[in-house]
Amino acid sequence: MNWKNNRIEYEIPDIVHEQPMICDEDFSFLNTELFETVDGLSGRRLLSRTESLCPSCLKNIQAFLVTDGQDVYMEKRCDVHGLFDTVVWRGNPAFETWTRPKLPVRPPVCYAETAKGCPFDCGLCDAHRQITCTALVEVTGRCNLACPYCFAATENDPKPDPTLDVIQFWFDRVKHAAPSCNIQFSGGEPTVRNDLPQIIEMGRRMGFAFVQLNTNGLRLAQEEGYAQRLRDAGLSSVFLQFDGISDDVYLRLRGRSLLAEKRLAIAHCGDAGIGVVLVPMVVPGVNVHELGAILDFGIKASPTVRGIHIQPVSYFGRRPVIPQNCDRITLPEILTALETQSRGRIHASDFRPPGCENAMCSFHCRFFITEDGGLKHIVILPTASAESPPETADAGARRTVSAVARQWGLCPTKDISGPDTSGDMDLDSFLEFAHTRSFSISAMAFQDVWNLDMERLRDCCIHVVAKDGRLIPFCAYNLTDSSNQPLYRGR
Repeated sequence: MNWKNNRIEYEIPDIVHEQPMICDEDFSFLNTELFETVDGLSGRRLLSRTESLCPSCLKNIQAFLVTDGQDVYMEKRCDVHGLFDTVVWRGNPAFETWTRPKLPVRPPVCYAETAKGCPFDCGLCDAHRQITCTALVEVTGRCNLACPYCFAATENDPKPDPTLDVIQFWFDRVKHAAPSCNIQFSGGEPTVRNDLPQIIEMGRRMGFAFVQLNTNGLRLAQEEGYAQRLRDAGLSSVFLQFDGISDDVYLRLRGRSLLAEKRLAIAHCGDAGIGVVLVPMVVPGVNVHELGAILDFGIKASPTVRGIHIQPVSYFGRRPVIPQNCDRITLPEILTALETQSRGRIHASDFRPPGCENAMCSFHCRFFITEDGGLKHIVILPTASAESPPETADAGARRTVSAVARQWGLCPTKDISGPDTSGDMDLDSFLEFAHTRSFSISAMAFQDVWNLDMERLRDCCIHVVAKDGRLIPFCAYNLTDSSNQPLYRGR
């Protein structure tokens, strides 16, 4: 380990690879004669071809990623419903440079056979190219909010909660297919179930080492001792809906003022030693301008707050509008906003494509919080040369599972100042000190029916456990057509 140019750098050993096939898009053709114009579409230059769905009828149709010289769009045409044009990338880093090739792997257990093709045979099927990193277990369809934006589109009169026997069956299926994955409880709002601690205990008894709760935080804030009960049951982390630091944002996105309750939920998690990840859904014209303030809040609330995981708005489930391109914000725009609003503490160049999911799905970086609230970029430096072959997809997934558990998991309850750093430190003291000061910033751009790219979907590592125990990629499970009819959810 060494310090260099305001960064912490580590070296990791070479990885031995096999198989020549590359999973992520290969953009080596971008400066060749393969640039062309797609007949019948906009006249922009063609970057690559893929498959998608018609937003109206969900028919599988051909799609094209095209550029006007700066921004990248998905264009697709349905014979019945016409042309659809959706921006997928605006700004820097350039689309063609944002790539991390991987060697695809077939899931070790497939609960579905390929018959109709993607995305109609999800389960996973043997056409999938990645193992499960995180399995989402939806323990209820009920919720104590009625957000204008809701990927689950929770109902006023939802179906009965799954029984403990059903949830045990889901755990068994996940354990058989992906024994080392992380578990996230979702819904609906999981905390409306009074037996949630018992469900957490079930998951831990099954051997799942990292168990996370996806929540709006209301019960954590309102019920004294509830966070400690969840911690005692084995909860590792809270994935907290946290859209901004002003109640105006919550009124627009969640329908009521919530900031005070968010703060209280974080405090209660800190007292119980539960790590918290702030999860802002970012909507143009609503809260893009608050990303810097969310970052400031998260740093001050560290080490309870372990990081920020940003989700650019996706238009599936319940949504207030049929989206236009002005209603979207892309990953490079998020990076630009973070750099601009962080007052020089972070830079877009700090961030890297993922090693687990498709490169176009996300970005991530870890930082070290300095004494004055600054951030030092932690860089992982592979010793392999640039000519080395890409790693296998499952190797990236397993590394992600481990990294998420370390970074987002249980936090120390002692003061962040940690040990005396003026003299020598033993390894255990340094690791504890580093853990209290590490802070992650990441983003995940989920796909909706307008920008669904089958290449990305086949690389998905976040899978929802369906009622029959199949593992379905998150974006397929939550996909809804232009009339809000689901492809999978509720069926």
